[in-house]
Amino acid sequence: MTAPSTFGLSTEARNLHWLLSNLVEEVPGVHSVTVVSSDGLMLLSSDPGHLVAPAGGGQGGPRGSSADLATIVSGIGSLTIGAAKLMDGGGVKQTMVAMDEGSVFVMSISDGSLLGVHATPDCDMSVIAYHMALFVGRAGHVLTPELRSELRKSMESTQ
Repeated sequence: MTAPSTFGLSTEARNLHWLLSNLVEEVPGVHSVTVVSSDGLMLLSSDPGHLVAPAGGGQGGPRGSSADLATIVSGIGSLTIGAAKLMDGGGVKQTMVAMDEGSVFVMSISDGSLLGVHATPDCDMSVIAYHMALFVGRAGHVLTPELRSELRKSMESTQ
């Protein structure tokens, strides 16, 4: 796992990086993890990705398992929030997509951000959901606008 340097980050940002790393390293079956802000920008990642220039030149965007996961999580989040509004279902707490070759879990964080996990097809879904809930409980109250801005800048500097 590659992670952005936490040198120079606030204590809160370093703690969130540690929580994210711990989720990836300690929970069996987890491939990658990302935190996406309510406006769809990746704030934290277990694999920050790399800038990849598109064919024909120009500037590229982040690529890698967590960058791709962030895009997917943002889309799933938008889709499920829209569906909940159409069905008068209230807030979306979590979403799980089970596929032949893996699973994607999305859980809401109190500030509107989303936690996304890509896991193996044989993962223990209840264990992953439990650890995601622990992360959300610990991270939700510290994701202030200032910390989100700091995390965005940290992610941009690693790309």
